[in-house]
Amino acid sequence: MNQDVPGAGALDYHICHYGASRLVFRGPLRRPDGPFAVCLGGSQTFGKFVQHPWPDRLEHLTGLPTVNLGCANAGLDAFLGDPTVLAMVADAAVTVIQLTGAQKVSNRYYAVHPRRNDRFLGPTPLMRHVFFDVDFTEFHFTRHLVTALADRAPDRFPALLTELRTVWLTRMRRLLKQAGGRRIVLWMADHAPDAAAGDTDPWGIDADLLQALQPDCDEIVQAVTSPRARALGTDGMIFAGLQAAVAQGLPGPAAHDETATAVADALRRVLT
Repeated sequence: MNQDVPGAGALDYHICHYGASRLVFRGPLRRPDGPFAVCLGGSQTFGKFVQHPWPDRLEHLTGLPTVNLGCANAGLDAFLGDPTVLAMVADAAVTVIQLTGAQKVSNRYYAVHPRRNDRFLGPTPLMRHVFFDVDFTEFHFTRHLVTALADRAPDRFPALLTELRTVWLTRMRRLLKQAGGRRIVLWMADHAPDAAAGDTDPWGIDADLLQALQPDCDEIVQAVTSPRARALGTDGMIFAGLQAAVAQGLPGPAAHDETATAVADALRRVLT
């Protein structure tokens, strides 16, 4: 049952830090003795509003100690800029990277916050030149920014989209190259990757980008939420009343179960 009464106690995420990292991770703190897996990603991997996120369930299914390095609102820049994370990725037997949106990377048009990559810090001179008629002071989040620009300047937006997808692919490859063990890329969404990038999560990512990543990883897992899991909505999620709208946009326990099963199957294959 949802804990959706205003003022009710929030879910205890056992927040923790690793080494000198300034990123906030889902706990409890893990220090595996022997081979282990690391799971990188955004709010879905962090498991917001979910008691047992998919990395926990993955460890239960495979027996391989698993460290959840999911970070709410993070994108690729947060992980690539963190030496502690990169060291753990280099030491892991398996690294699983949940795909995050292409709008969450600093690029030639704008900069994002180094840790909360969903935050828009400001436009570059190129951005001001191309989108000369836009008041950037109204934007605080990258998703709001890119969707607004797509609507207001459809003739100029494709150049920005191409830049974001190109930068995202380059940085995704760079992160995968840091892995010392097997590498699994995870598509975790309520729909399959389309032939063209749409305005859904992970934003800006499509089937072509996934295909481009195939030489850089051992497996690509498409964990598409089933109709049954979608129908359950926020059942089993833990949140206060004012958080209901946010919870509706995130996967619930059933979706995390399905994701863990799909990743566990891939993990067994790559370790065989």
